[in-house]
Parts: sequence; C-alpha cells; structure tokens
Amino acid sequence: MCRRARNPGSHHVCLSCRLDFKIPSLPDQQRVCPNCAGGLIDAGHDLEVPRRDDAAGWFVLDVLLRAGVTFHSSCCDGPGWRPRTVRQVKERLQAAERTGTPLAQALTTRDPDEIGRGVTRAPSG
Repeated sequence: MCRRARNPGSHHVCLSCRLDFKIPSLPDQQRVCPNCAGGLIDAGHDLEVPRRDDAAGWFVLDVLLRAGVTFHSSCCDGPGWRPRTVRQVKERLQAAERTGTPLAQALTTRDPDEIGRGVTRAPSG
C-alpha cells in the first residue's frame, strides 16, 4: 500500500517564460500562462523545477516535455528515470535518431546502450 501523501497540485510549466505554477490538474482544461498567455504544460507532481537562470536545466526540461515525457507518478516509486543533464539528453537523442526508437522511450531509458536493442520500456508519466 502506498503511504505517499496525496499531492493537491501539479506543476504547470511555461517553457518560454521559464515559469512554474503548482495548481490542481483539471481534466480537459487548458491552463494559460499569466505572463505571456501561452499554454502551460502539465508536467506532473514529481517535477524538480530548475532555477529560472539555469539554462541547461530548462533545456533538458524543454526537450522532455516537448517529447511528451512528464513527471506524473501513481505511487511511491516516482515517475521513473529521467535525464538530468544536457549530455544525457544528447546521448539519448543521438541513439533515438540512429535506431529509430521513439523519442519518449529513448529519453526514459537509463542506459543509452540499451536504446534500439529490443529492450522495450513504456515511458511512465
């Protein structure tokens, strides 16, 4: 049984403004950035938001969210492995391109050498 406290809000991110808002997720409701009026991306409960001046951290987050990889989880284990550095992202982007592996799957594979070797792991979140 999961003992994790239920988190009332989810991180909604504006990539262009580098802003994060922790607000409840409502199905079929598009959230809008109050700064630029662009759409917010529901990134999930377990996101560790980079500092606004952390260009590398926001690059990594941008690639992940645009590929459809979020930080939602259903229990104590969290959303699964996610790359944290530009180098980790670039390794997986190159492996995905080389092998034809879907980007979301490549970005959530811990070992880049496993990408394209028939090891299938459904991306969580």
